[in-house]
Amino acid sequence: MNKAQLIHNIRQKKSFLCVGLDPDINRIPIKDGTPAQRILAFNKAVIDATRPYCVAYKPNTAFYEMYGSEGWQALEETVAYIGDDHFIIADAKRGDIGNTSKKYAAAFFESLDADAVTVAPYMGSDSVMPFLGHTDKWVVLLGLTSNQGSNDFQMQRLSSGKFLYEEVLQTASRWGTPENMMFVIGATHPESFGDIRKILPDHFLLVPGIGSQGGDFEAVCKYGMNADVGLLINVSRGILYPPNDGDWVGAIRGEAKRYRDKMAQVL
Repeated sequence: MNKAQLIHNIRQKKSFLCVGLDPDINRIPIKDGTPAQRILAFNKAVIDATRPYCVAYKPNTAFYEMYGSEGWQALEETVAYIGDDHFIIADAKRGDIGNTSKKYAAAFFESLDADAVTVAPYMGSDSVMPFLGHTDKWVVLLGLTSNQGSNDFQMQRLSSGKFLYEEVLQTASRWGTPENMMFVIGATHPESFGDIRKILPDHFLLVPGIGSQGGDFEAVCKYGMNADVGLLINVSRGILYPPNDGDWVGAIRGEAKRYRDKMAQVL
């Protein structure tokens, strides 16, 4: 899916919601079958419930890879079930030397047929560039993440006065374009979005941390949106495991709709 198609879907649905598909076997309500079978059945129910309200899905590959070949098959079937109308991000956080990155890119873009894959920038440009050679495919580069440990390195000041994450964003933005690269920026750092938009005025930002991690939705929208909307707000646990009275599918649908309705108000 290219940038124009993604923007069209956002405008049409009045939503920039990305649903994270992180199926924790200890929390999903389906109890029959192998872990991989339960995960696939749960994912299909989640997708059916949320499809009208989101524009993207983000399966976290760790939740599938831990079950070996059967888990990977569940991931493949999940991606196929989503289809072509939604943007699909393989949350794999890859990044290695060039030859290895080429194989990772082929795995996620050719074999799995995801639209995007999350990539770690620590090893530099030659570990990222192989992911950028695929038409209408995207790198989602880790920029400023939502976890507490982001302070360990990303928020360190350099001798230039810039934060390390700012140097990463500025440098990495030259490797790709707003048509094939977006950046992970955590909602738990709302004070940074204004400065980030000065560095990345035209790129999409994938924003985790809303919901269970307590990110500020209003601040993210106020300081993070651009003329093309430019945001994909990811919600995982807050949609997958809402409080319910037994109708867990209805509760999931209700949470997705609630987020979509909030987004429609700011578009």
